[in-house]
Amino acid sequence: MEEATLFADGGSRGNPGPAASAAILFGPGGETIEEIGSFLGVTTNNVAEWTALVLGLEAAMRRGIRRLKVRLDSELVVRQLRGEYRVKHAGLQPLYRRGVALLRHFDHVDVRHVARKENAAADRLVNHVLDQEAPAPAK
Repeated sequence: MEEATLFADGGSRGNPGPAASAAILFGPGGETIEEIGSFLGVTTNNVAEWTALVLGLEAAMRRGIRRLKVRLDSELVVRQLRGEYRVKHAGLQPLYRRGVALLRHFDHVDVRHVARKENAAADRLVNHVLDQEAPAPAK
């Protein structure tokens, strides 16, 4: 497959707190190509967001995708990727470097910020992983 759209999201319950990342690749016709969900243990929301992007980019690369649309609801990650914001936090720098390196493997990449509702599928997957791995305590 030559072209795909990646939706990625990360979340933590508490910041830091139990965290997960999710990425979903969709084909040109909207069909789901791959879903990736990963529990990260205790970390920050920003680490989860960056990890989701890296997971999705790695999956797209493995599948030989050449043209990729990347859609994220994290304005911070989008602005950091574009070089509009510096990546100051030491814990994010390796993820940033990995993400930028992965982007170079594609012939064309279009990275855009989207509203949270447009990223609902990835958000649902993040919450599913968190519910499985770190269920909220009973009240």
